[in-house]
Amino acid sequence: MSKERVTTADFRRWKEEKRPVTMLTAYDFPTARLVDEAGIDAILVGDSVGNVILGYPSTLPVTMEEMLHHTRAVARAVSRAMVIGDMPFLSYQASREEAVRNAGRFLKEAGAQAVKLEGGREFAATVKAIVTSGIPVMGHIGLTPQYVHQLGGYRVQGRQAAAAQRLVEDAFSLAEAGAFAIVLECVPAEVARYITENVPVPTIGIGAGVDCDGQVLVTHDLLGLYGGFAPKFAKRYANLVDEVMRALAAFREEVQRRQFPGPEHSFTMPPEELAQFYAAKEKP
Repeated sequence: MSKERVTTADFRRWKEEKRPVTMLTAYDFPTARLVDEAGIDAILVGDSVGNVILGYPSTLPVTMEEMLHHTRAVARAVSRAMVIGDMPFLSYQASREEAVRNAGRFLKEAGAQAVKLEGGREFAATVKAIVTSGIPVMGHIGLTPQYVHQLGGYRVQGRQAAAAQRLVEDAFSLAEAGAFAIVLECVPAEVARYITENVPVPTIGIGAGVDCDGQVLVTHDLLGLYGGFAPKFAKRYANLVDEVMRALAAFREEVQRRQFPGPEHSFTMPPEELAQFYAAKEKP
């Protein structure tokens, strides 16, 4: 596996070669380092940091400063994977000028190589403006969490023929605007397959079937580190919550029983220094 930094040219080549792209989320240095060392192609510093790390009820409260903070930490850990910063709610919707400025901050201040934004044809002109400024853009259509209130909840998108056709049109609009790849989230597999086969840029699926050009998951879901509800599309490759709870409970019990720290975890004075210490303590 090449150690050279993954680029948008690799994404285009891999689509032609039908070589699936792998992408995972990361929000901190140690996780990003592990993901990069595992050979994952791209790391998305998602605004899902709001739910997964910051304890927000949705992605909507996440700010640009929070996204830049986490993207910087991830970028410092990575040598091969493409780092993609997720543009948070209202960082690109107000104006194209503000969108370009905020997108540029991800590259200039945080060390990302690209940005991702949610929305279809209505943001094609914004995508074009950002790309024209020299900033690679990954699109995101289907279930777009920043628009959860407008969508009426976290629901699969494109199940009706008319809605599916709109998704196809959105994908073509983003590709024509210069997006180098498009995330398809919670889209029927048939619709995702059609888009993948007909749109010239790679598709990255999450709950969109196996025929996309690549797949992305939230790493905490993959590792079983995010307890409670797990979406249907999130396969758990490990259940680290149980392992973490076992370790935490073991620590608590060993401390309470004075089993930890043991001699192997403690430091001692040289015998001659200890003798001097005790002798000094005996003086009035």
